[in-house]
Amino acid sequence: MPCREGNLKRSYCTHLQRKFSGYYDSSPKSTTSIGTSFPRFNISQDNKILFSRYHSRYFHATNFNNAIIPFVLADVGEGITECEITQWYVKPGDQINEFDKLCEVQSDKASVEITSRYTGTIVKIHYNIGEMARVGMPIVDIEAPDEVIESFAPATKTVEEKPSPLSSESQNSFKGSIEPQSPNLAKITLATPAVRRLAREFAIDISKIQGTGKAGRVSKDDVLNYVAKGNRNIKATPLLTSVPTTTAATVSKDEIVKLSSLQKSMFKTMTRSLQIPHFGYSDEYCMDKIIEFKNIINENFFKNNRDELPIKKVSFMPFFIKTFSTALLDFPVLNATIIDAEDVNTAKLHYRSQHNIGIAMDTPGGLIVPNIKNVQEKSIFEIAQELHRLQEAGKQNAIPPADLKDGTITLSNIGIIGGEFLNPVVVSSELCLAAIGKINRLPRFEMVNDEKSGRLREKVVAKSLVKISFCADHRVIDGATVARFSETWKNLIENPVLLSFKLK
Repeated sequence: MPCREGNLKRSYCTHLQRKFSGYYDSSPKSTTSIGTSFPRFNISQDNKILFSRYHSRYFHATNFNNAIIPFVLADVGEGITECEITQWYVKPGDQINEFDKLCEVQSDKASVEITSRYTGTIVKIHYNIGEMARVGMPIVDIEAPDEVIESFAPATKTVEEKPSPLSSESQNSFKGSIEPQSPNLAKITLATPAVRRLAREFAIDISKIQGTGKAGRVSKDDVLNYVAKGNRNIKATPLLTSVPTTTAATVSKDEIVKLSSLQKSMFKTMTRSLQIPHFGYSDEYCMDKIIEFKNIINENFFKNNRDELPIKKVSFMPFFIKTFSTALLDFPVLNATIIDAEDVNTAKLHYRSQHNIGIAMDTPGGLIVPNIKNVQEKSIFEIAQELHRLQEAGKQNAIPPADLKDGTITLSNIGIIGGEFLNPVVVSSELCLAAIGKINRLPRFEMVNDEKSGRLREKVVAKSLVKISFCADHRVIDGATVARFSETWKNLIENPVLLSFKLK
């Protein structure tokens, strides 16, 4: 009777022999597929004989070779097809772990940090700083061990190997530029994309600037102080719009400069807006009672809870936003959008229940319009918190992409810079936009009771006044609708106590 143990050993050896000789899968595997880049391992005839022996349970095999994975730039949303590389955190030869930062990219709307999905070694970087990386194309090659690749194998797809966007000459020059020649150059300098751009405009190596911010971060003031000490490259031609007026800056020669990512976004958005027939409307609101209302909140609520709250006081903007949303409840068409607008026979109005009010912000990188979601459900304090968060993120050019999506209507507060009137432009995804001017203390006539006669008479009084400018899509919005909406909003601003009847 044959030995049972011997039969089991022979069956197991046959299984090993078939596995390592490709018996179970004879189809070739691509050496460039992400997550499945396994080199074919064939054993020799001698090894097959070795495996067939009874003591094969002690067999030993070497680990598979590491595979090179092209790490592609993922879709960042909003239909964005390319991003500018603003900073690299790695260089060829660096060892990285999963979730380590690879680079920072600037899209049309926001700055995003790209992190690694793999643990391994950086083999190749495909783009220089300042170059545009296409979504879906490799930005870096990572050599990863087999066990790391296997953990991602179920969710990966095979892609064809594509040539690097850089020529061999530029690859060599780039390689030389990122390999540190001294310990000082190997240190990563922390700075926002806007600060790095300012340094490039002055032709300054930002790694030579001593940062005064947290963890040695280089700020805009650090760059300007560095320039003021005479360290500016005389060949530099900084853009005047990026330098404060207090700093003497001259353009030494004509220069052609490519549009920044935000400028490209504005170019495309405003080009689409040219197809929309606009009309404007403006009115004057009295701010006296809302100023009194705001002062009462800041002097009482925030005074007693200053240490416990993330913000120390409320500005006018949360009141504008909340009253704006409250007035919209009676005019939902202004919060709508047109869909299928290519043909009048298919065009429809999409009424949106959420008031995602966009706030135009002047950031170091340029104009950007994040939005506060569901304003109709938020209190003035909650709106103030969200606005503070967006403002702080905007200063660092780090507003999350989610805050830039799904806006329904926009407010622009140009008054914090100056000016009373603005002729805003409606974007194609919205139907109305309002702009807030500067608050001025001006004389106005008012009917008052005479203390002696008790009769009404005209009297000149000082009032805090603000100009509000509107722009709307005249294809579906008429002037009377905007005028009525303005009167409703004006009544809430001039009589904030009426908010108590509207709030839930």
